[in-house]
Amino acid sequence: MSQKIPENQTEPDAASGGWRRDVYDWLQTLALVLVFITIFFTFFGMVFGVSGSSMYPTLHDGDAMLIQRIGYTPQQGDVVVLKKDGFPYEDDSEAIVKRVIAVAGQTVEIDYDTNTVYVDGVALEEDYLNFANEGTEQYGDDYMVERDGMVYSSFQVPEGCIFVMGDNRNGSTDSRYASLGMVDTRYVLGKAVCVFFPFSDARWLS
Repeated sequence: MSQKIPENQTEPDAASGGWRRDVYDWLQTLALVLVFITIFFTFFGMVFGVSGSSMYPTLHDGDAMLIQRIGYTPQQGDVVVLKKDGFPYEDDSEAIVKRVIAVAGQTVEIDYDTNTVYVDGVALEEDYLNFANEGTEQYGDDYMVERDGMVYSSFQVPEGCIFVMGDNRNGSTDSRYASLGMVDTRYVLGKAVCVFFPFSDARWLS
């Protein structure tokens, strides 16, 4: 003769089985998310932390960005992350972030007297620059001063290379200097897509 179970009471085995199924489903979902994140950051993107002020005011020291890696070809105006052995220091190979000013085949002329960069004869409208010269007040109203060590002022970008500069022109060591010069596109890790941290300053990068 079977024993009747009260309506408000469940079979012990059924309750235990339901709990186990919930945990299993949760772990399965978590595993799929982790696999997706691993694949994404391995093959498609990466996270990069900004160090220094060479890209101020576009980027600030401590910003964290998402970088597009796969399927990216450098284009004029892009903010890119690159890594070249021996730069910025002889014993260093840390990644840096700069803006692409010109790509292969384009001609560049830098007029330091008028703070103007010409690409293929057209003056760039660079509203992203550090016009305030924050931290470099000694340069006055000149936000792009020619200094010792700069070797590029009028040239054509060779095949397979790009020419990059920081938005904080007087606080950036970039392609104008022989230490970096024209950057082989193979050194480009990817394009900076957005800043996601700090959350209060999250934004897309053009």
